[in-house]
Amino acid sequence: MTAAAHAVLTGDLIASRTAGTAAVEAAMGALQSCARDLGDELGADLRFTRFRGDGWQLHLTDTSRVLDVMLALVAGLRVAETGLGTRIAAGLGPVETLGTADLSDATGEAFFVSGDLLERIGVRRRLAIGGAGIGPWQVAVVDLLDHIAFGWSAAQAEAVALAATPARPTQDEISGRLGITRQAVQARLAAAGEAHLQTALRSFRAHDYTAPGRGAEG
Repeated sequence: MTAAAHAVLTGDLIASRTAGTAAVEAAMGALQSCARDLGDELGADLRFTRFRGDGWQLHLTDTSRVLDVMLALVAGLRVAETGLGTRIAAGLGPVETLGTADLSDATGEAFFVSGDLLERIGVRRRLAIGGAGIGPWQVAVVDLLDHIAFGWSAAQAEAVALAATPARPTQDEISGRLGITRQAVQARLAAAGEAHLQTALRSFRAHDYTAPGRGAEG
C-alpha cells in the first residue's frame, strides 16, 4: 500500500473469560463507540475490527495521534464501567493492505509489530508501543501512561476523555458537557494528571515518525 508509517493498535480484554458475556459485549461496544467518535474527530475511518471474541484492532493513518488514541480508548472503557480493562499494543510501520470489509485480512509491518507486541506484553503491563520511528522516550511515556491511566476513577477518566480529544475543549465546555462545576472539572483533571499528559501528547504529535528510529518497544 505505502512505505509511509501507519499505526495499528491491537488489543484484548483483560480477564474476559471470568467476566461473563454481558460485560464482554459492553466493553467491546464501548471500545467500538470510542473508536467511531475518534474517527469522526480525526476525519478518518479507524476500521475497528473485533477478533476472537475479546480481541480487537484498529488502524490509524496519522501516526502523530497514536498516543491520543491509546489514551482515549483506555479512558472510554473506564468511563463505561464494565469492570473490564484492555491491553493495547501499538505497532508503527508500513501497511500493505487494509483488508476488504475490515482488518481481518489486512497485512503489513505495522500489523506484525502490533501483534507481536501484544503477544509479549506480559501479565503486569497493559500498554506497549514499538516499530518505525519509536525510540526509548516514547516507550517510557507509554509505560508511565500505563501506570497512571489504569488508576483513574470513572469520573476522572470521563473528564480526561473530553479534555484529551483533538478538539481540546475548555474546562467551561467540559463542565457544561458533564453537568458539573468548573472547579469539579479542575479537581478531576488534576487528580488524573491531565496537565502532564498534555505535555506527552504534544511531544508525540510533534515527533517525526519517518526519521530513522531504533524500533524500540515496550
